[in-house]
Amino acid sequence: MKLFATIITFLFIQLTFAQAYSGKGDVKFQIGANFQNNGTGILGSLDFGIGENISLGVASSYLLGIEKVKDLEGNEEPFAKFEDRFDFRARFNANLGNVINVDGNFDVYPGLYASLKNFGGHLGARYFFTSGFGVFTEVSIPISKYNTDSLTPAEKLHNQISFNVGASFNI
Repeated sequence: MKLFATIITFLFIQLTFAQAYSGKGDVKFQIGANFQNNGTGILGSLDFGIGENISLGVASSYLLGIEKVKDLEGNEEPFAKFEDRFDFRARFNANLGNVINVDGNFDVYPGLYASLKNFGGHLGARYFFTSGFGVFTEVSIPISKYNTDSLTPAEKLHNQISFNVGASFNI
């Protein structure tokens, strides 16, 4: 019985020390849904802590269920091409959870990214229920698009405000 109580106490203590961001050496993997105008898809990101409040990472998203897109003349094309559905980003985050000090399990991370489509910013938040599992939400906004011409609807797919939500894991 004492052994059982000791194990339960240890597990409870472990759960109370869940941290959303622990600094240098911290690695976070996130997977979730990506929502934007005329497209919904999946998103994955991987962030590496390089300092007390700084992380670098990569993110990728792919839009699913896009049946048809319209070109500049209004003609419908059968499918959006792969390059229109896919985006890859290198990202920088300023992890501010310990600065705002709401809860040790909560982190807010504004950041910048450079993608295949544009340069932009994002604001995210994550909350960890245990030391390994949590939830996240993010909003991304393009600041500068690489293509300055009029964009087709297909080219607009990753060149607009997007909202992400999903699960976050400590690696």
